[in-house]
Amino acid sequence: MSAPVPASADVLLADIGGTNARFALARIDAHAPLLMDSVREFAVADFPSLAHAAQHYLDGTGASPRTGVFAVAGRVDGDEARITNHAWVISAQRTGEALGLQSLKLVNDFAAQAMAASLYGPNDVVPIGGAAWSRDGGDKTYAIIGAGTGLGVGGLLRRDGRYYPLQTEGGHVSFAPNTPEEIEILKQLSAEFGRVSNERLVSGMGLVNLYRALSAIAGEDPGPLKPEDITARAREGDARSLRTIDVFCAVFGAAAGDLVLTLGAWDAVFLAGGLVPKLLPTLAHSGFRQRFEYKGRFAPVMARVPALAVVHPQPGLLGAAAMAQPMP
Repeated sequence: MSAPVPASADVLLADIGGTNARFALARIDAHAPLLMDSVREFAVADFPSLAHAAQHYLDGTGASPRTGVFAVAGRVDGDEARITNHAWVISAQRTGEALGLQSLKLVNDFAAQAMAASLYGPNDVVPIGGAAWSRDGGDKTYAIIGAGTGLGVGGLLRRDGRYYPLQTEGGHVSFAPNTPEEIEILKQLSAEFGRVSNERLVSGMGLVNLYRALSAIAGEDPGPLKPEDITARAREGDARSLRTIDVFCAVFGAAAGDLVLTLGAWDAVFLAGGLVPKLLPTLAHSGFRQRFEYKGRFAPVMARVPALAVVHPQPGLLGAAAMAQPMP
């Protein structure tokens, strides 16, 4: 069924990851710019290019937007972006021309995830731990970290009422083990990958890497695995799968805390990405918060920093919609 297209829906939005491509429409002059009933999702593997996927969406909706804001899971370098975990190479100019847009802006997906924080309401986030989030006015510094196909990292500054997203590739910083078990895991992953980034542990494939490393430490070979195999086994009570998720949550917490320290994001860190809603009950009762706060002399400060799990259904598209709005 085609989405209804209001006459004022003048912006095409996209949130492009390594697995899925999400599209929607927005009204730049609306208080809630993202039109939720226009959201559609497709597998990136089903299309040879982003332009083909976007045109498929436009054909299905009958929309004729004038401009576009596309958030992509990769580094944006001028007119071009490369998807980190997929083969697409995207040119803003060529894609915009193919779609008949007057202009097309490419942004890093976690810059969009960061901008989404400017539009979140209380029902869009769930706190992990007891620190309360305040949306009071004034200057703010937020961190954003999200586990999905990869590990995305960004930031958001509010200065004099204006928001400025920070585009980073912080998911690729080096993993720093904090326990003897994590040191052994690092040894296993180093033998396989050489350099080991946080993304090698805190992502969908990170679950697989962790499970395989724990199996190797035990002298076993688990054979081929997918992330969903591990979460399914955990639900059935499998001890190694449960331990894998425990380590995942602990490392996620440590990385989120490191990001707060790096950016000085004392106002909150937002936990985004497709794995977060799926693991939300586990995160709340795991070692995430303990490792988040476990920062030596800064532990008392970290205890006051809110960690907010994002449960909004389309944070990337929401952030792209925010980026399409004119700055005040």
